Amino acid sequence: MKIETSEHVYPLLSLKDIVVFPHTIIPLLIENEKVVQVVSSSFEAKEEILVCCRKQFMPEEASRDDIYQVGVCSTILQLIRLSNGTIKVFIEGKSRQNIKNLLYQEDQLFAEAEPFIDFTVDDRDAEALRRLTIESFKEYCELYAIDIPSEVIEKMESRDDPGMVSDIVVSYTGLKTEKKQEILEDNQIESRLEHVYEYLQSEIEIARIQATMREQVKQRASAHKKGSIFEQAPPQRAPMENTDDEVSSLEKQLKAKNMPAPAREKAFAELKRLQLMPPMSAEATVIRSYIDWFLALPWNDLSEDKKDIKLAHQILEEDHYGLSKVKERILEYLAVQHMVGVSRGPILCLVGPPGVGKTSLGRSIARAVGRKFVRVSLGGVRDEAEIKGHRRTYIGAMPGKIIQGIRRAGTSNPVFLLDEVDKMSVDFRGDPSAALLEALDPEQNSAFGDHYMDVDYDVSRVMFVTTANTTYSIPPPLLDRMELIQLEGYTSYEKSKITTRHILPKQLKLHGLEDRGIVFSSKALSAIIHEYTREAGVRNMEKEISSICRKIVKGIVSGGAPSHTRITKKKVGDLLGVPRFRRPVRDKKDYVGLANGLAWTEAGGVLLTVETTVMPGKGTLLLTGKMGDVMQESAQAGMSYVRSRAKEFGLDAEFYNKLDIHIHIPEGAVPKDGPSAGITMATSIVSALTCRSVKGRLAMTGELTLGGRVLPVGGLKEKLLAAKEAGMEMVLVPIENEKDLQETPKDILRGMQIHLVEHMDQIIAYALN
Repeated sequence: MKIETSEHVYPLLSLKDIVVFPHTIIPLLIENEKVVQVVSSSFEAKEEILVCCRKQFMPEEASRDDIYQVGVCSTILQLIRLSNGTIKVFIEGKSRQNIKNLLYQEDQLFAEAEPFIDFTVDDRDAEALRRLTIESFKEYCELYAIDIPSEVIEKMESRDDPGMVSDIVVSYTGLKTEKKQEILEDNQIESRLEHVYEYLQSEIEIARIQATMREQVKQRASAHKKGSIFEQAPPQRAPMENTDDEVSSLEKQLKAKNMPAPAREKAFAELKRLQLMPPMSAEATVIRSYIDWFLALPWNDLSEDKKDIKLAHQILEEDHYGLSKVKERILEYLAVQHMVGVSRGPILCLVGPPGVGKTSLGRSIARAVGRKFVRVSLGGVRDEAEIKGHRRTYIGAMPGKIIQGIRRAGTSNPVFLLDEVDKMSVDFRGDPSAALLEALDPEQNSAFGDHYMDVDYDVSRVMFVTTANTTYSIPPPLLDRMELIQLEGYTSYEKSKITTRHILPKQLKLHGLEDRGIVFSSKALSAIIHEYTREAGVRNMEKEISSICRKIVKGIVSGGAPSHTRITKKKVGDLLGVPRFRRPVRDKKDYVGLANGLAWTEAGGVLLTVETTVMPGKGTLLLTGKMGDVMQESAQAGMSYVRSRAKEFGLDAEFYNKLDIHIHIPEGAVPKDGPSAGITMATSIVSALTCRSVKGRLAMTGELTLGGRVLPVGGLKEKLLAAKEAGMEMVLVPIENEKDLQETPKDILRGMQIHLVEHMDQIIAYALN
């Protein structure tokens, strides 16, 4: 826990007769309850602590005089809780710190510190001392049979850092505490190396003298041949064993843990191995961490589902407006649970544009069914081991994200949200989407295999919910295992309702405006929706509401209470500035060659104006407005249809050889594609060639075939909403889209005439004056 008044304040851990140096890792056994609490909270919060050496026993109210003034900012790498309440920790020193002051908060001791500045006088001298020290250290370790990991020597030799060499070497020496602290406080790196080098040379000399004397004694004893020859044999190291307390504590916990038989056998086999190993060996640490995972996982612990369908429906309605398909699917699942008792968790995939509430819907599902909620973001994940874990042969191996998430949840049946499943990548480390196949397959996930755990884990009871913006980047095998639920963009009516019910209360509370009587008029909300945002969801809507609230708060703080509490359309313009988007509005007049189409975008439906002009030429069809390939082909199909019906339209049979026809769609910088503008372009061409104006109050959508048939299109609800907002009075829709009209809210259809058409002849009759 850090005090918020300074960014250089750390929890303080004072040690007796132990000096910690940067670049070193030391094990500590902590028994004091207060210190255990401080270290545990710092470890859980992943905070750094300041470690220093104390001069004597510290009183309750310690002062700077009771400790040495230079300590080391350190990281807690691992924490092991023992059965008697003590903890064993591994601490890695990072950097020296000057302790400026001691602070107390909630009976915990903190130190205010600043970075310790060290320097070298001559880089060449420092480098020479670095090399001499490393050579002497190797000889010192060989003479005294000190087992130094090879990677430590390689680290010192490969990095051109004299200060690091002095810190590592001094931690392996038998220097007294006062001398070690003196080296820690020395800010000149050459001086530190000189002290360490002199000590090493002295110890090497003593070791040589000992060896010489030992050899002389041997020779004298051999020459005299008196009785038995007693030789000083090198001491045999007794095999180190783990403390009985730790092993017995782990054994008791494993026996009490409710887990499947294969997992129990594996855990006890590893516990036997741990019992025979030295406690501070690297392998023992790996096994200890492995056993901790067996104890931490909720193997057979399940949270009880809420089976009250009415309550679940109420919760879903409270949290989200609309989204009836998703809510219906969750209620169906609860109904099956109520009828059968136990069923496999569904695997849902929520697909929709950004900001429509896919992620927040996962939390609502968890709240509705009474389960824990876990979210894992898969955006940018490109390593298969991120999903299924690393094998324990690798340093720093851990289980994959699925097992980690279940551990965080504390139950084996949480609602598990796999966010942005369409954003995963593939590289030489494997395909993470392929690793997901096992977890998301109802026939396999009862025995999900994580590489690290090396035993099967049952994830069939987990309710997996994945989210994606599109499905084209999701591999087909993975897509086949999920139940797709399409979340369409919100209509303006839905956005207004969501803002009123959810966004406004949330933002007013966040900005302290709950009791200020701030009210937004319906025209103000409409202005924000149409003139300041252009999106399918409500994320930017929330940003604009937040911006207005901040400006209101600024006015209150700087100049007293606001002059008015009702936010009108005019006030929105004053607070947010010039509108960023042009609201689509139909032209009041009827024009020749100008037809209104409807298009779907990720931000919702839009009104698409198609303009056609005819000029003398050689039969060229010119297409502009950044049309995509499909849209260009639709224009060509429309032109071919008009040519084939030239006689019916009263046109010369060879008209296309004498005229150039130019079709343009405004907002030329915006890419456009798709077949649904086919009938609109054909209508615009017929209008331009026959000089008959198109009704300005009419819009249309549909794909056109060469024979004049009208084919169905998608996104009808969004397109009809765009037509209504633009003031259209009549909309022509393919007859095969009649089923989509049943799912369109009545509020959208009210005030518009919807005509179902199946041939281009009907469209010409409706559209042209």
